[in-house]
Amino acid sequence: MTHLAFGYAFAFFTAFIVIIGDFAIKVAADAGHTISSTYVILGVLLYGASALFWFYAMQHVTLAQAGVAYSMLTLVALAIIGALWFNEPLYLREYAGLACALLAMVLMSRVA
Repeated sequence: MTHLAFGYAFAFFTAFIVIIGDFAIKVAADAGHTISSTYVILGVLLYGASALFWFYAMQHVTLAQAGVAYSMLTLVALAIIGALWFNEPLYLREYAGLACALLAMVLMSRVA
């Protein structure tokens, strides 16, 4: 695997871990749990673990490339989870934002 592929893989894995953490915290928030609940603690621990993978992403791609990959995946995944799991509406503005995130990923990618 190339340096670039490793970097993007670590950035995507970091985003995946954070998405699970965000989901856990959203479940806790919607259920009225306290900040010391299991869901919130799980979310915080996942955020901490994601920092380790982010470190490895930084060794293989630029901060801008990793940041755009992470942001794009996080935005798209959380919008989908919000709409499907939490019944949060997506409006034209959200769809435009998602399209911009995907376009940014394409523009910021380096092939070599």
